[in-house]
Amino acid sequence: MKPNPPLAAALTVLASSFVAGTTLLAKALGTEALGPPLHAFQISQGRFIFALIAISTAVLIVRPRFKRTHLGLHVGRSTFGWGGVTLMFAAAAFIPLSDATAISFLNPVIGMLLAIPLLGERIGKWRVMSAIIAFAGAMLLTRPSAGVIEFGALLALGSAALLGAELIFIKLLSGREGPLQILLVNNIIGCTIASAVAYFVWISPTPLQWVALAGVGFLMAAAQSCFINAIARADTGFVAPFFYTTLAFATLYDGLVFGVIPDIISISGALLIIAGSAILVWRETVNAQQVK
Repeated sequence: MKPNPPLAAALTVLASSFVAGTTLLAKALGTEALGPPLHAFQISQGRFIFALIAISTAVLIVRPRFKRTHLGLHVGRSTFGWGGVTLMFAAAAFIPLSDATAISFLNPVIGMLLAIPLLGERIGKWRVMSAIIAFAGAMLLTRPSAGVIEFGALLALGSAALLGAELIFIKLLSGREGPLQILLVNNIIGCTIASAVAYFVWISPTPLQWVALAGVGFLMAAAQSCFINAIARADTGFVAPFFYTTLAFATLYDGLVFGVIPDIISISGALLIIAGSAILVWRETVNAQQVK
């Protein structure tokens, strides 16, 4: 596929709008906006079921050639991914979407830290700096007051940690299997895990909630498709910064639908996390270019 940076940037921004849309719908489902609140386990189940339908349809149309499946890596990736997504959906019901989204941007920093003991990667001063700045922003967003830390922020931090661990498995799978194969297997396993857990908290959704659950799954599948196509048309270092527009979309959606306007703490914390993550992306890009 020929390089096309402008198209890659546009696809990444589109993916960001879809990702923010999933958290908006999760917030509506986890509160009383569309009926009796659904448990985060059930919302996560809907995400995997409908995403699996979308991706399976794409596989039937494209009919890609599959390689040998590395099942162990897929199980690890899907387990951490399911956990991270579920905690993210739970956090969206408690704190502003801008805060939950900003904290989720910690996952590449956490992935970088985990890669040191698990993948044997080395850490330098730039990586240390990016981690300190990003975590300072996250601590700010927990809004500790009188010794009490916001529960929703802790859920978002847990989500970032699990999604950061998922990145390790994604790195190990990268290049071993095709993108559609990875997405299909991931969603099959994720759907199985999510359905098994959701059984214990499942309630009958309202018609609007069914529509929202479908929206969560289809939007996530669309976001993954856009991002994969973006990566195919430009380097990761070029594409990654555009994914931060997710924060802008989350803030916009939260303001329009729920009337939530970010305060100075939300803005300051988000800027620190983005700055830390941006430093990491920049440094990794420089290192990759030096290796070539």
